Order: sequence, then C-alpha cells, then structure tokens
Amino acid sequence: MLHQLVRPLVRSQVQMLAQTPSANVKLVGMVSQWLAYLGVHAEVTQLKTEGDRIQVSLRVGKPEQCTEPEWRQILMNLNQNENSHGVGATLTYQAMTAAQKSKVHRLLACVLQASNENLVAEWDGLRSQLVDMGLEESMLLAIQSAMRVSMPMELLVTNLEPEVAAFALSKAISIALMDQQINEAEDTALKALLNVLQGEAKLPKGA
Repeated sequence: MLHQLVRPLVRSQVQMLAQTPSANVKLVGMVSQWLAYLGVHAEVTQLKTEGDRIQVSLRVGKPEQCTEPEWRQILMNLNQNENSHGVGATLTYQAMTAAQKSKVHRLLACVLQASNENLVAEWDGLRSQLVDMGLEESMLLAIQSAMRVSMPMELLVTNLEPEVAAFALSKAISIALMDQQINEAEDTALKALLNVLQGEAKLPKGA
C-alpha cells in the first residue's frame, strides 16, 4: 500500500523539519516531494503560517496519470469556471438533500463495518476519531442508526450521484486509514465509490 511506504518517510521528514530553525526552504521541497509520490508535479509558490496552520500556494502541472487530452479539458473547464460565481462547487453536507444525506450515512456505515468487525461494541472509541475527522454530531447519530440495517456497497452505489460519491469517498478514505492499513473489505468499498466517479458503477446482479 502506498501509505505504508510513504508514511514512515514523511514521519522522518517531519521530525527533521521540527529540528530545523530555517524550515521554509526544506518544507517547500517536502511538499513538492510528497505530491510527487502521487504522480503530481507541483511547485510551491508561497508558504506562510496562519495561526496554527500553514498556508501553501501551489503551481501544479499535469499529473502522471492524466493524459494530454484530459489535461487540456481540465484546463479548459477551469478557465470557463473562473467567472461562474461558485457554480459546480463541491457539494457540502449542509447543502445536501435529505435523500443524499441518508445515502451518505449508509455509505459511511458500510465502510465503518468493513473497517471494524466489532463496530457496535467499539463505537464509543471510534466516535472520538470520527469527531476529529470533522463529522458532525447529527451525521454521527445518523450513521449509528444506519449501522443497524446493513446494506451491500454495490447496492448503495447504484444510481449514486458523483458529487455525493466524492463527498463520501473523502470521508471513507480517512475512515479506512484510521488503523493505518486498508483491508480487503475496505479496498472493495473504496473502489466501488471511486468507480462511481469514473462512471463505472455497476448494477447488482439480477437488477
């Protein structure tokens, strides 16, 4: 797994960074290197602290997994959207309909069940980690409720909107990495969500 190979290296670099008084140049190089692990060529154009966060501006080139026609289309789409006043922005949980939220709850419940066979018994401990991931109290209660009625991932992704899949996938990846490894069931669930974004979601057998 990529994260199993990269995380020890990133950890050693973080320790090095903490021991370096003049950290700006070193961190600039590290950010570019971390993105390079994912096949993304990026140049840091600005780096500054902002409270307890680090603000980074990037100039990104064509990723290795992106074809020239895809990259040209991406650039064209971005140029067309410069003056779109937020049209096509990423779907947020607050902006979802009740039906979309319900789908998210069931999707994340499915991923959690894939992550932990003793989910119900260990819920209280997992809950604090989910809070740290930014999941709201109302969402957690709904996910806990969805856990009582298990549904297969292949059924949940049927006719799933790509925007909802993208939101669920971002949370699902964090859930799967809570124990710093991805098991076979988690891998299957993540791929099902990813397939929706790639337009490859399949109907259940017999549908």
